[in-house]
Amino acid sequence: MANKKSALKRMRQNEKKRLHNRLFRGRARTEVKKARLAIESGELEAAREATESAVVALDKAASKGIIHKNNAARRKGRLMKSLAALESTK
Repeated sequence: MANKKSALKRMRQNEKKRLHNRLFRGRARTEVKKARLAIESGELEAAREATESAVVALDKAASKGIIHKNNAARRKGRLMKSLAALESTK
């Protein structure tokens, strides 16, 4: 446990930031999971909507520095690739 005032303040700040970041990271994970499930189910319109919301969530997390921009780009690319494969089969 920290003893200095500045270290105690830093611990409070870190915890506050961790909880704030968790919201955006969790939301992005949830949206990506919903998009994957929609793509696997084969429903084209639902898959498009879910993928769009996943892209927005990933962009928001990346813009805030919660996940790296290349990480967001990679995950968006994989989603779009699987969505395009679904569209080509329909």
